Amino acid sequence: MSLFLLLILVALVLGIIGFAAHGLFYLLIIGAVLLLADLAYGAMRFRRGGRRHRIAR
Repeated sequence: MSLFLLLILVALVLGIIGFAAHGLFYLLIIGAVLLLADLAYGAMRFRRGGRRHRIAR
């Protein structure tokens, strides 16, 4: 969960810097791609749920 939140924070910071600074548009693109990748990762992780399968002995 902390990795998910950290990546969202990094994506937002890169997006803000890329939007505000002249000539750093590539940071906005990197932030957007990172945000999309993080949301896909989060969706896969949360869709699976917190249940772990136990091996019967």
